[in-house]
Amino acid sequence: MKVLLFSAITVFMVVTSLKPFNSQRRLESINPGPGVTQIKKLSDYFSELRGTFGDTEVYVLEGKQQGGCALIVGGTHPNEPAGYATARIIVENFTLTKGKLIVIPRANTSAFSHTQPLEATPRMIRFLWNGREMTIGIGSRLTNPIDQWPDPRLYRTVTGQALSGSEQRNLNRAYPGNPRGTLTEKIAYAIMQVIRTENPELSIDLHEAAPEYTTVNAIVAHDRAIDIAVEAAMMLELEGIDIGVERSPKEFRGLSHREWGDNSETLAFLLEVANPSQGRLRGRTDERLVVTGLDKFYLKAAKAGRLNVPYDENGLPLKLRVWRHLKTIQMIIDTFNAYNPDDSILLTGLE
Repeated sequence: MKVLLFSAITVFMVVTSLKPFNSQRRLESINPGPGVTQIKKLSDYFSELRGTFGDTEVYVLEGKQQGGCALIVGGTHPNEPAGYATARIIVENFTLTKGKLIVIPRANTSAFSHTQPLEATPRMIRFLWNGREMTIGIGSRLTNPIDQWPDPRLYRTVTGQALSGSEQRNLNRAYPGNPRGTLTEKIAYAIMQVIRTENPELSIDLHEAAPEYTTVNAIVAHDRAIDIAVEAAMMLELEGIDIGVERSPKEFRGLSHREWGDNSETLAFLLEVANPSQGRLRGRTDERLVVTGLDKFYLKAAKAGRLNVPYDENGLPLKLRVWRHLKTIQMIIDTFNAYNPDDSILLTGLE
């Protein structure tokens, strides 16, 4: 009798605990806008992902005129909400008159299904964009261990670089991917297949970083893309948007801006904006901090000259971070268009 009672209690506890876990697996809806002409899946480019938590939507926006193609990737690190929010805003609001835009808002869907351990990050946040409230899911930097486990003591990338074991679940250390590798490596391989199949002239990966981080409010560009990055940054500064440019380091492998450019003809960029909820100096990590970017400890750090971006009582709100991403994307595309009129990409939606 005791055994039966214990078994019943165990089953009840397991079933009860599954309810909040399964709710984490349910992601908020993305509502395609009038510019979206096709909705594909990552598994359309690499069938091994079909039916896994590595599969995700790939949205295609096309203009009536033939032109060039650009790829926008958000959600590489779902604990960096501005990247996902920017990609989603493009899908829901932007239209094209010429060319093609391919957008992957949730590059690592598995990583959206859990939050970063010990960080007390909110699961969802809400913010206003153009008068409309958006619900934005926040996840982890890494693939969910339920989908990929165990971590090795050391992770050796497909290019041979040795990293900490948990980095095997970091999509932005897994490029160019491996069709027979881990789930994360398969996701990376599938995104490379999107690039190889669609041949985008430009590919842009959207990220956030702590205000004290060295590479922040910056464009990181592959060698072949550096001239466009420099000119775009100059034009942004003329509009009052301070932004740095860094060349993708050849010795640091597995990252999008390096491997996309080395393994295809695309011009590869990674964008970083400053997010205090990413940093180690912050206080309580709640929805208010993520949305407003205002933190008393960062104010003290700014006054002490410890940050690499301007910071004051206005904080660094999510709306500003998204706007910076959108402006930088637009400027990179405009700069490309100036030198490639036949392959230009003309989009509308940024106000």
